[in-house]
Amino acid sequence: MKEILVTGAGGYVGSVLVPKLLDKGYHVKAIDRFFFGRDKLPTHANLTVVQEDTRRLQASHFNGIDAVIDLVAISNDPSGELFQDVTYEINHRSRLNSAVLAKENGVKRYILPSSCSIYGFQDKDVVVNEETVTNPLTTYAKANEKAEQDVLPLADDEFTVVVMRQATLYGYSKRMRFDLAINGMVYGAWKNGSIPLMRDGSQWRPMLHVEDTTDVMCLLLEAESEKINGQIFNTGSEEGNYQLGNLAEIIASTIPNEVKIEWYGDPDHRSYRVNFQKVEKVLNWKAKWNAELAALQIFEALESGKLSKTEDTITLDWYKKLIELHQFAQSVEMHGGILKLNSPVFEKEKVPVIGK
Repeated sequence: MKEILVTGAGGYVGSVLVPKLLDKGYHVKAIDRFFFGRDKLPTHANLTVVQEDTRRLQASHFNGIDAVIDLVAISNDPSGELFQDVTYEINHRSRLNSAVLAKENGVKRYILPSSCSIYGFQDKDVVVNEETVTNPLTTYAKANEKAEQDVLPLADDEFTVVVMRQATLYGYSKRMRFDLAINGMVYGAWKNGSIPLMRDGSQWRPMLHVEDTTDVMCLLLEAESEKINGQIFNTGSEEGNYQLGNLAEIIASTIPNEVKIEWYGDPDHRSYRVNFQKVEKVLNWKAKWNAELAALQIFEALESGKLSKTEDTITLDWYKKLIELHQFAQSVEMHGGILKLNSPVFEKEKVPVIGK
């Protein structure tokens, strides 16, 4: 039975991936800060949970590990722009450090989930593949590219390194995110009968269900090294290349409510259409999900009450909230505590009784 270390294990992808790995018989070491709660992962005999920041990982964390899936990341563009230094620390340097520590400690395989966002803006007639010159526009994309560039040279006959350039994710997860395009569209359609959409809707964006990307991760754990070592795989499907205006219309027509599209903002200049033939051919894999299936999945979860939009389903808002709570707690903390102090204030037998 293989030992798999998963960073960012309590996040949007990790809370889908970890149960899947356990079901397949792996032992899993799940490392996370758990900003979104420990309850997103199951209790399981083959699961070891480590609450730690990946910027502080040491060689001991990698003892006995066969493979690493390095999910940890500041996970979207708005968060990346607000926390630029932190994004480079986590998305680039901490993942490079984990890859180096993994190699030095005998780990055999390292999987880096990166992002198709590093293609940035491309000519409307171009369908990018893994050889296309990248054009990262945001801190999130640039940090991912740096991580790719630094971990791939670590590959050798004893250490398999593979990069997944994932399309924009969507779909239901126990650590739900409504700040992802399809998920947000479905919520708006369900809650308000409207889909907010950034102008002008002609931009291309590849989409990938969270169940599909975690299936690919599982395949990469077992694939023959010579087929994947040192390779980059765009991860998604041709059918998952959507123009956002058309995507919104698909969601609107799928939801069993009356739904309208509401435009906002300036045109989004990030536009790229992606070729996914390599991952399909090498891994003999095809995506199982599409926008219609996911829209119904999320809609039904909302209708049943299984799913709701809470503060922590918008990643940037939750990061801000945690910082505010931390600052407030620090401002009222005294003597090592808030209500309960670390040192005794009174000794019971010496407290005077009023009036005696």
